[in-house]
Amino acid sequence: MIYKVYYQESASEVPVREKTKTLYVKADYEREVRFHLKDRLYNIEYVEALKGAYLQYEEKSENYKVLEL
Repeated sequence: MIYKVYYQESASEVPVREKTKTLYVKADYEREVRFHLKDRLYNIEYVEALKGAYLQYEEKSENYKVLEL
């Protein structure tokens, strides 16, 4: 399954919507995504499972690059 991760690059800063970045990750579970990203010291705001039409829409984005764990 593909997950879209919304995050801030620095865990020590207050989250600001304009600085939110996204990352696409292929994993079996959301917990697995969070486990593998904990070393990056990101401030993870939200992890969303992508499926169906929403996944197809995201695949068309130029920023769509999947990180496989």
